[in-house]
Amino acid sequence: MSKYIVFFEETATGYSAHVPDLPGCIGAAETLEQTKQLMREAIEFHVEGMLLQGEPVPEPTTIVDVVDVNVVGIQESIAR
Repeated sequence: MSKYIVFFEETATGYSAHVPDLPGCIGAAETLEQTKQLMREAIEFHVEGMLLQGEPVPEPTTIVDVVDVNVVGIQESIAR
């Protein structure tokens, strides 16, 4: 089983998402939960289409991490 990174972004009308390791695999819905479900289906559909076309399915390579940034400290530094 492969695990693909999905980026979710809040939009003016709900949420959008894309999979960096599967170019063109995108989706959007009104709620985050709807978007998550849609993306599960979109990834499966995308991979199925690639296999039917005889294309290789890329292995997940995207790495995600959370970076802490002291925004308050930066603001205070600028305000001085």
